Amino acid sequence: MVDDDRAPSPEEMLRVMEEQNAATVKMLYADTVLLYVPWGVAWLFGFTALFLHYGLDGQPYAPITQMQAVGVLMAGQVVAGTFAVFGMVRMNRLVRGGSATKGAMYGYAWFAGMFLMTVIALRLSPHLPPEESGLLWAGSSLMVVAVLHMAGGAVWSNWQMFFVGAWVAGVDALGVLLGAGWHALLTAVLLGGGFIVIGLWLRRHK
Repeated sequence: MVDDDRAPSPEEMLRVMEEQNAATVKMLYADTVLLYVPWGVAWLFGFTALFLHYGLDGQPYAPITQMQAVGVLMAGQVVAGTFAVFGMVRMNRLVRGGSATKGAMYGYAWFAGMFLMTVIALRLSPHLPPEESGLLWAGSSLMVVAVLHMAGGAVWSNWQMFFVGAWVAGVDALGVLLGAGWHALLTAVLLGGGFIVIGLWLRRHK
């Protein structure tokens, strides 16, 4: 038997497995990093537009209607959502077995959570003033984001993901208590700007 045909030693097999695992983790980690910046940009511009519409004292700071501001937010979220779907599909292609099942179920949970939030908001928002209706949509959608981030952190034992969810929950709760204008401002700065900073920091230290 020539050297090229010999069976690999346990040490060589372990080294190959470690290299493959490191490459897979790096690829998955990169996808996670890419998710933060698009959502950060979408929230920064979208909620800034809403803040300029609401103001902090009930008077708008710029001649922008609520629907125009929501349009800016929705357009950004569509782009960010595209990145999110691409990242989830790519991750599921790289993992098998229980991890793939968890990923698929987690993706379905996002869909179910956002669908239920939309049904509730559609049912209740016509009975509210425009400003409170907008707060209902924004607050409930961020609630879903917060809870599912924390749940994902628990499923994958990822404290970073868990704390991001807790941070979103805290900012969302404070903003809802203070009102639509403050909610938009806090979300734009602390969540929009914060997600951009997190994404860039993770990319730098990956």
